[in-house]
Amino acid sequence: MQSFLRKKYEGWAGKGKNVEEIWKNFKNIVYEGIERFVPHKILRKNSDPVYYNKEIRILKRKVRRAYNKRSLVVPYKEKLMYLSKLLTTAKKSAQEAFLYKILRNEGKCWSDFYKYVKRRKGNR
Repeated sequence: MQSFLRKKYEGWAGKGKNVEEIWKNFKNIVYEGIERFVPHKILRKNSDPVYYNKEIRILKRKVRRAYNKRSLVVPYKEKLMYLSKLLTTAKKSAQEAFLYKILRNEGKCWSDFYKYVKRRKGNR
């Protein structure tokens, strides 16, 4: 980055007729250096699948709360197991309903189905 800035400075030092142009050129060089040499991490929101409904989101919240309290008392472990089973069955039924809805469409059902399969492969 240092050699990049030195090379750019040679061309930039003589350019500019007023303070605004000099400042604009300086900012462009710094931004270009940041873009090239500073690593960027892309943050993505880990969102739920399209077919998750309100019931599943509520169950996920309840499971999370029970999971956090599982070490306190024995009944919380039992509650966690019960809620986990409910959540799993609700997820499976929602997934089956979603797939049934996709495959029921006449025209572009296969393209939607392959998009779904590709998305599932990417989550492994």
